[in-house]
Amino acid sequence: MHAAVPQDEQEGGSIDTSARPPRDLRRVDIHPDHWFPLAWSREIKAGHAHGVRFAGDPIVLVRTASGKVFALEDRCAHRQVPLSAGVVDGESIRCCYHGWTYDCTGRCTDIPYLGRERLPNGVRAYPCREAGGLVFVFTGDPALAETAKFPELGSATDRAYKTRRFGRAVKCHYSFMHENLMDMNHQFLHRRQMGSMRARSLGRRRGDDWIEVDYVFAREAGKQPIGEALVFGKKRDAKPDADQKDVMTIRTEYPYQTLKIRTKDDTMVMDLWIAYVPLDAEQRTNRTFGLLSIRRPKIPGLLDAAWPLLVWFTERIFKEDRWIVEREQEAHDRQGADHNHEVFPVINELRALLIERGVPHGTGRNTGDTRRVHFIQPVQELPAS
Repeated sequence: MHAAVPQDEQEGGSIDTSARPPRDLRRVDIHPDHWFPLAWSREIKAGHAHGVRFAGDPIVLVRTASGKVFALEDRCAHRQVPLSAGVVDGESIRCCYHGWTYDCTGRCTDIPYLGRERLPNGVRAYPCREAGGLVFVFTGDPALAETAKFPELGSATDRAYKTRRFGRAVKCHYSFMHENLMDMNHQFLHRRQMGSMRARSLGRRRGDDWIEVDYVFAREAGKQPIGEALVFGKKRDAKPDADQKDVMTIRTEYPYQTLKIRTKDDTMVMDLWIAYVPLDAEQRTNRTFGLLSIRRPKIPGLLDAAWPLLVWFTERIFKEDRWIVEREQEAHDRQGADHNHEVFPVINELRALLIERGVPHGTGRNTGDTRRVHFIQPVQELPAS
C-alpha cells in the first residue's frame, strides 16, 4: 500500500510541520534485523580470517579451506582475544593464544591441552551469505534471518551492465547519507563537475518501509561532462528541455538505497545499489558499500576502454558528497542537536521513515551474554550461542 504525490514538490504546496519527526534522527540507531554487507568477497582470502565491526560489535569473517564463509563474534571465549588474529584450520578457526577451536556454528570443538571431553560454551554465530561480490551478515535476531528479505542487488550480475564496486568509511550518521542521495536539489554542490543543473521532482511515493521520488534534470549552463555522456551512451543537447525525458528514481527501501536512471524509451542506463553500515557504537561513522552498474553501449569494448575516466568522474562526485555530509555531522555534534530546517517534503518523509524503522540509540544491540565459560559433557549436548 502506498500513497502517490504527483505534484511538483518544489513549486508551491504547503508543508505540514506537525508531521515532522519529533526526535533527533541522528540519535536513532539503524535496526539490526536486516542483512548488512560487512565486507567485499575479495577481502576475505581462502584460509584467512577478517575482522569487521557492526555498530561497535566486533565480528570475524572466516573463509574456510572449502571456500565457505562464516561469521562469529570476534573473540575467544577463553581470554576474549580476537579470533580474527587466529588461524583457519580446515573448516574451523583456532585462537592464536591457546589454540581453542571453533566451528561455523560458534561451538568450541577442541582445546588442545584438555581434549574433547570437557568443552565450554562457544561464541555467537551470525547467519552469513555471499552475493554480488559482498559478504552479508544478519546482525540481529538470528531466528529472523530465514524470513528477512534479502536485498536485491540491481544489475550487478547482469552481463548487459558493467559494475563498479566502491565504498569507504564516512564520518557521519547513516541518515545523512540517505538524505544526500535522495535530495537531488544539492546539484549546486557538484557545479564544478556537472555544470549548472536544475533538478525537478515529478512526485514521490511511500510504502510501509520505503519511499521513492522521481526527478528530471535540465542543464542551465556549462557543457555536458564526458562522464555523464558515458552513462547515457551519447552526447545530449544542452537545451534546458532536452534533458526532461530521462527520469531518475531514487528509493530508500529500509535500510538500503537505489538510484536508477531510465531514458525516454525506458532503457535503464544506470543502476545504483548502496548500503550504509554503522561501524562504531555511537553510529557516527559508517562504511558505504555501493554497486554502480552502467549499461554497455552497442559498440563492443567502448565502455571498458572509457571505464577509468568514468571511475575518475564518479569518484570526484562521491568525494564532494562525503565532504559535505561530514560537515553536517560536525555541525550536529557542535550544536548538540539536530537544528536542520528542512523544507523539502520528500526529505521530511524520508526522515520520518528512518525514525519509524530505526531504534532509539543503544536499544537495538544484541546483549545476549555468551561470555561466561561453562564446562559441560558430552560435546554433542553443547548449546550453540
